[in-house]
Amino acid sequence: MNAGEVARGGVISLPFDWPRSLLGRVAGDRRGTEAIEFALTAPVLLLIVFGIIQFGFTLNNYVMLTDAAGAGVRQFAISRSSATPYSTTTTTVAAAAPDLTAGSITLTLQVNGTACASDTACQTALSNAAGGSATLTAGYPCNLEIMGVNFAPSCSLSAQVTDLVE
Repeated sequence: MNAGEVARGGVISLPFDWPRSLLGRVAGDRRGTEAIEFALTAPVLLLIVFGIIQFGFTLNNYVMLTDAAGAGVRQFAISRSSATPYSTTTTTVAAAAPDLTAGSITLTLQVNGTACASDTACQTALSNAAGGSATLTAGYPCNLEIMGVNFAPSCSLSAQVTDLVE
């Protein structure tokens, strides 16, 4: 036995109760627990906040795309006597959506269910379509990347609007 040890019932023990006093000091010390809790919850909290922000941007793009499609189909429906109905409609859609990248907007124009993809084809289709339907379908890629993770890699926004040809 060492000088500080006392034998009691065949068990060697120390003269003071050091494990309980040490445990009491460690268990009673709460410094840093808030920092640890924040470190554990911050990534989830940031993911939710940035997700809400990114969803807001995507929703704004969708509203802008549908408004631009509406403006474009109105322009297309009144272009029966125009020499450039397709070009004018494309320009109108791009101008109505200034925050969207014009080169990323895909347009499909139809007159009475028949697609036209050039000024001459649309002019021919519109010339005999008074009272018929003009349809514009617009598409735009969306971005749902949050904190480096793309939650919808093939996300695409689309809007379809139909108006009567005048």
